[in-house]
Amino acid sequence: MVSGWSKKQRGFHQCRWGYHNLSVVEDVVENYKKAEIPLDVIWNDDDHMDGHKDFTLNSKNYPHPKLINFLNKIHSRGMKYIVIIDPGIGVNSSYGTYQRGLANDVFIKYEGKPYLAQVWPGPVNFPDFLNPKTVTWWVDEIRRFHELVPVDGLWIDMNEASNFCSGLCSIPKGKQCPSGTGPGWICCLECKNITKTRWDEPPYKINASGTQVPIGYKTIATSAVHYNGVREYDAHSIYGFSQAIATHKGLQGLQGKRPFILTRSTFVGSGHYAAHWTGDNKGTWDDLKYSISTMLNFGIFGIPMVGSDICGFYPAPTEELCNRWIELGAFYPFSRDHANYYSPRQELYQWKSVAKSAKNALGMRYKLLPYLYTLTYEAHTTGAPIARPVFFSFPNIAKLYELSTQFLLGSSLMVSPVLDKHQTKISVTFPPGTWYNLFDLSRAVVAKETESFSMDAPLHVINVHLYQNTILPMQRGGLISKEAKTTPFTLIVTFPAGATEGEAKGKLYIDNDELPEMQLGNGQSTYVEFSAKAENGLVKVWSNVEEGKFAIEKGLVIEKVTVLGLTGVRGGVAVEVEGGAGGDVSTVELVETDHMFFDEMKVGKGSKKSKMVEVKGLKIPVGKKFMMTWKMAIV
Repeated sequence: MVSGWSKKQRGFHQCRWGYHNLSVVEDVVENYKKAEIPLDVIWNDDDHMDGHKDFTLNSKNYPHPKLINFLNKIHSRGMKYIVIIDPGIGVNSSYGTYQRGLANDVFIKYEGKPYLAQVWPGPVNFPDFLNPKTVTWWVDEIRRFHELVPVDGLWIDMNEASNFCSGLCSIPKGKQCPSGTGPGWICCLECKNITKTRWDEPPYKINASGTQVPIGYKTIATSAVHYNGVREYDAHSIYGFSQAIATHKGLQGLQGKRPFILTRSTFVGSGHYAAHWTGDNKGTWDDLKYSISTMLNFGIFGIPMVGSDICGFYPAPTEELCNRWIELGAFYPFSRDHANYYSPRQELYQWKSVAKSAKNALGMRYKLLPYLYTLTYEAHTTGAPIARPVFFSFPNIAKLYELSTQFLLGSSLMVSPVLDKHQTKISVTFPPGTWYNLFDLSRAVVAKETESFSMDAPLHVINVHLYQNTILPMQRGGLISKEAKTTPFTLIVTFPAGATEGEAKGKLYIDNDELPEMQLGNGQSTYVEFSAKAENGLVKVWSNVEEGKFAIEKGLVIEKVTVLGLTGVRGGVAVEVEGGAGGDVSTVELVETDHMFFDEMKVGKGSKKSKMVEVKGLKIPVGKKFMMTWKMAIV
């Protein structure tokens, strides 16, 4: 469930809408542990609240002493706890957040009065995050709540802003609103349409909701007024963005740590402050497919930490669909299982088959955390997406432009999921070159040109392939990222199959996960560039290190280097490490394995042999430069 604590996050996230009481949450945590499925974060929708009101706690279902004991327990494991907050502040004379908001004049106005809407608490007013006083008030409310419940991040929802009513509304006299008997999303305010201004009835229709309705339908009236006279008409699209900035400021001010925020509404620049999930997607095969193009689009939009609700928000998914979705979702940048309150339970351990798929796919995700985190750093410093269309690495291949059933993580790791029911084989498109099966590195596909092959994909298998000329840093993995990130490293070095000459590159960024910024120069981070070259019968693998102190202090070491595509090894391995420590090769073991090629394809001229060479038993400090060499066996 989540880890890494970055503006763009890593790890796996789990959540369900509707954990009515803390006992259920405790059971979920223990069941994930028992099923040996990775879990980093527990999320709570508004069940923890008193009457759906932000910054409150339900004393019956979430008794404070018991909740604090639970948080102490999961925090000691390295897990995190995140709760939801909505922008609508309940109109309630006994509600401190509302009363302080009124006193500070923080709400959006209509004709001089706070604009009235309805969301989960019933009648609400919306904070005006363009107003500096509102930001100050919001930051203070976050501080007050954090003193009550030490959450590790905030999930900001309904911030388009969503409104169950439309127009100019008032609280009805003589009846309860909401009644408490029907669905909470039925408007119970007394409302009338606002049509007197060109802001509410512009000379065009945008059809935003899929039906021909006024522009202010089920949101804030577009003639409502923000700070300094700005109309909602002009500010509507940045409402969620402005809330994310205010929330980021509030969380960062608590302990000076890197905030984690998940937002539903986004705008240009939101990716700097928050992660994004793609809203209430359905548990259907079509929505499984759409999740890929949606993820890729948001990465291009500058919001790299993105993903869809695994297995679907509603209705209940089939067991087969949930298997395939966790196989794909384990490779979303933001990976979270999340379901509607009215849906049956769909935690990943609910089905034995899904638990098996989850252990397999999430197990690989947790081994890939250093790679994903390095991509996070790259996204933060350059804007490059974490998940990318395949054509990003092959821009001159026009037939890849419309490929939306596969994607890349970074430049070299290609994910090819099953997206239709009852499929055990899928067509996978391979750009030219050698692609190695990440789950079995002895297996490879060689494409002479851009080709599609029918690949086996039984129920618990997802096809993930690593491209040639790459150095991929991995760790041993684990059930919690706090543990996984302390384990020894393996470097996967890929050359073209059967190569006697070639080059490969890779990068690694690590830090303490809680710095306000992902950056070098603070003594709390390390950056490594890995290189490899095969030429003149010699193989070299080496590193250049910036700010190595952090990795050295953490005791991080490289225990294995696996080189793919070589013709073999002749002689022993020599290792030189900066400062001398870690260069002992007396315990090093070399293991050669012949590659198996898809469809018995021949490799290069004359069917040269290609091998996987594993160099085991190393103890090379990640924070020190090293050089490893050995001679190739030319056959």
